[in-house]
Amino acid sequence: MVRRAAFAALVMSVVIVVTGGAVRLTASGLGCTTWPRCTDESLTPTAEMGFHGVVEFTNRMLTYVLSAAVGWAILAARCHRPWRRSLTKLGWAQFWLVMSNAVLGGITVLTGLNPYTVALHMIAAMALVWVALLMWERSKEGDGPAALAVARPIHQLSYVLVTAIGLLVAAGTLVTGAGHHPGTPKDNKIVPRIPIDYDRLAQFHADFAFVSVGLAIAVIFVFAAVKAPQPARARAKELLAVLLLQGVLGFVQYFTDAPELMVGLHMLLAALTWIAALRVPLALRTRADAAAADQLPAQAPQTASV
Repeated sequence: MVRRAAFAALVMSVVIVVTGGAVRLTASGLGCTTWPRCTDESLTPTAEMGFHGVVEFTNRMLTYVLSAAVGWAILAARCHRPWRRSLTKLGWAQFWLVMSNAVLGGITVLTGLNPYTVALHMIAAMALVWVALLMWERSKEGDGPAALAVARPIHQLSYVLVTAIGLLVAAGTLVTGAGHHPGTPKDNKIVPRIPIDYDRLAQFHADFAFVSVGLAIAVIFVFAAVKAPQPARARAKELLAVLLLQGVLGFVQYFTDAPELMVGLHMLLAALTWIAALRVPLALRTRADAAAADQLPAQAPQTASV
């Protein structure tokens, strides 16, 4: 039950990233003109607001679906016997991330789609994906201390890879802030943009992509050399495959003037790339049940933090 609930929360955290992108790509970022109401007089969009109002309001309503999924995960963890305090904490962490991101979304609307608040909105959504993934992965493990299955420098290398992917995603938000889709109709010149040349930011983003691909390839060879656990080697290869697919899509998107559908797929793949990267270090350690760990002979294994 906990595993299914945690997976549902993870799926919804990815869905909310994609639907948030759809709001921007359909130029519906100001479909609702204020927050938390849709207009000063109405909680819901009016007929005069048309398609854009419906899109923006629908995305807001999906936050309640996400909240329900997170609530299910919290209840499942709390009702599990024996009670798993660590999973309950991860569930509550998701709840507060959802609430903070809802407020960030409101600030984004109230500031007229300021590109920096839009970027923070995306990064907070990726933080939610991180915690949701961690809860799902932890639901498949015990609550004993984490023991590394490889030498600590190898584990640290996996976190260097995760950091590079995180910077890649953050750089993507800057490209968005200067790019072709401000979130409003093209005749609206009021929405501010990041005052840096779009082509330079795109190249900056591409540089991080090359670094990330190089690190992913290096990790695959290192894992093979040290005979890392098979799940970790498989996950590193999955990450490389997603990165390469994302890179090809990014180049096609750039040279075709960023069509909306491709940008939407790029955002979906960004979330999946982030998940694939985070899963690599999680496969380099094991957790036994707390009771079983207490019965093991005294030793000094290397421990991990997650």
